[in-house]
Amino acid sequence: MLGLEGPCWVGLGPNGGFAVSEEFGDVQLFGSARQPLGSLGGLNGHAFGSPAGVCTDAEGSVIVADEQRRQVTLFPRGESPICLVSKGLGRPLGVACVPQGQLVVADAGDSYIKVYQYHSELA
Repeated sequence: MLGLEGPCWVGLGPNGGFAVSEEFGDVQLFGSARQPLGSLGGLNGHAFGSPAGVCTDAEGSVIVADEQRRQVTLFPRGESPICLVSKGLGRPLGVACVPQGQLVVADAGDSYIKVYQYHSELA
């Protein structure tokens, strides 16, 4: 797994794989056998500021916190990215989907954990 540019955060990826965010770079996807699958930016033309925390929802969409852009973005399979949260974030670092249909964001800008209602099937 060489060639990562400043790996920062690791999260579960789709289909048993994982995702790695790169500081001031992109988010690299790996399959369940640890094989490289490509980058989110390369697969859909999205430009990140500083990707941080990554997670995957129940439908296999990847969610990324972008610290520099102060937003959380959903990357549905085969579709364009969707900004889920952009208001009220200072430095979003960590993200997680919880079984109760919520998205949890760790915001280092104001030292809060923020919880948003989120149903991946509606995104």
